[in-house]
Amino acid sequence: MTYQMLLVDDEVHAIEGVKADLDLAKLSIVKFFTAYSMRQAKDVFEQEVIDILLCDIEMPQGSGLELAAWVREHHPETVTIFLTSHADFKYAKEALKLGSLDYLLKPVLVADLENAIENAQNVLDKYSENNRHVVSHQLWMKHHAYIIERFWLDLINHSTPSTISAVREQVERHNVPITDDSIFLPILISIQRWNKDLKRRDEKILEYALKNTAQEIIIGSHLNGICFQLDPEMLLVILVQSKNVEWDNTLIKDTCDRYIESCNKYFYCDLSCYLGYPVEAHEMAVMVANLRNRDRNNVATVNQLFTDIDEQVGLSVTLPKLSSVASLMKSGTKDVVLIEVEKLLNDLVRKQEMSADVLHQFHQDFMQVLYSYLNVRGVQAYQLLGDELSRKLSEAAGRSVTDMLNWVRHVVDKAMRQADVVREAETVIETVKRYIALNLDQDLPREQVAEQVFLNPDYLSRMFKKETGYSISDYILIERINHAKSLLSQTNVPISSIATAVGYTNFSHFAKIFKKMAGVGPTEFRLQHGNEK
Repeated sequence: MTYQMLLVDDEVHAIEGVKADLDLAKLSIVKFFTAYSMRQAKDVFEQEVIDILLCDIEMPQGSGLELAAWVREHHPETVTIFLTSHADFKYAKEALKLGSLDYLLKPVLVADLENAIENAQNVLDKYSENNRHVVSHQLWMKHHAYIIERFWLDLINHSTPSTISAVREQVERHNVPITDDSIFLPILISIQRWNKDLKRRDEKILEYALKNTAQEIIIGSHLNGICFQLDPEMLLVILVQSKNVEWDNTLIKDTCDRYIESCNKYFYCDLSCYLGYPVEAHEMAVMVANLRNRDRNNVATVNQLFTDIDEQVGLSVTLPKLSSVASLMKSGTKDVVLIEVEKLLNDLVRKQEMSADVLHQFHQDFMQVLYSYLNVRGVQAYQLLGDELSRKLSEAAGRSVTDMLNWVRHVVDKAMRQADVVREAETVIETVKRYIALNLDQDLPREQVAEQVFLNPDYLSRMFKKETGYSISDYILIERINHAKSLLSQTNVPISSIATAVGYTNFSHFAKIFKKMAGVGPTEFRLQHGNEK
């Protein structure tokens, strides 16, 4: 047999390298196509029959995973081989094999690539005329999975109304395998945090692996169902069986527990599973909404299976007063403050009063205590906590108790460190003086100087005048003239350049100020001190 192959990679040298290495005649490849993006690859598929797709995973404008999903839907007879640079995702590699024939790490050895292509050809050869109808049926079932997934997404997202008649219409229109006897059990999978710094494309690779692993472990060979991505970092498993068959709840719980353990161990993430109740198709949207709400309010526990999706509505929770925290921040140490905060949060968890709304309210109350503490000490909160890490931790604080504690540790540490610095007025003044000395050639407004020590400009001005006897503006003027004197007496640098070096772009203005402060003009000063211009 002969074959046609398409190589997709956004790196030109990678494509040229493969073209140079492969002996196409030896591999019986009669046509070899290349593409540099998902769009170009689709164009090739529209024009040619592609037997083997060799595809890089990490590409802009549509990843290899997205292309493979499109190929499986529109050209299910094509065999796919993935390429990637991620050597550390060895477990993702095994999961990805569920959706592709092979997974090769760059740089690819010629022997390994040829072996993968030959394996693909062996798979294609099995599709002989004798079993073509069987293979076609299997491929149709794979293709049909996308139709089923689209059916559920439309229903859950209310594109299809949650009525028996609307569901029946969609079932008949798309030939979805649902009967009046079908009953469904949803399981929501929520990734609560990644335990490793990942780029978004790496997260997508692992989410793909998590999906395939759910298909293998939770559904497996014992149950019938589908798994698909519901939202970013959220998957949905829907199990199906006849109404007159008892659900094996022990098996389902065991497989969910095993899935959580495997994902936590191998895929760098903490997640939780939420088991719903058996429902009919038209009831699925409401059930999934309940599961999502249960996940939203789970801010205290990870790596667990939850079966209690019914929560108390309108439960009144009295938040603890943070006066103890405010007092400890004034008089205690950072560790004592953190112990108190952790105790308050853990008490809410222990009483089962913690929810997303309660955690949000706690966040607001703690910020009020923090800002009051900073304000009394003249510290500018937006300056102290305006860095990217502080913003990132603050945004994540409402996701879980763990994230809240991470944020509290960060801001308390920064606030109390800065308060210690402010108490040591000498340290603050020295920092300001050093900054002025290093930036005499720049415009130095009072606000800019205050930013360097995270203080309110008025607060810093009073402190600076008390410690030095000078206002900030007078001190800057004196330092500029003293530096100019030094340059005039010790160097032969042109006076115009010296004026620029101490922050004056207008020479006449510099000369006027210098004479006022030194008693003589800059030229006369230089002559008096033994240097010639």
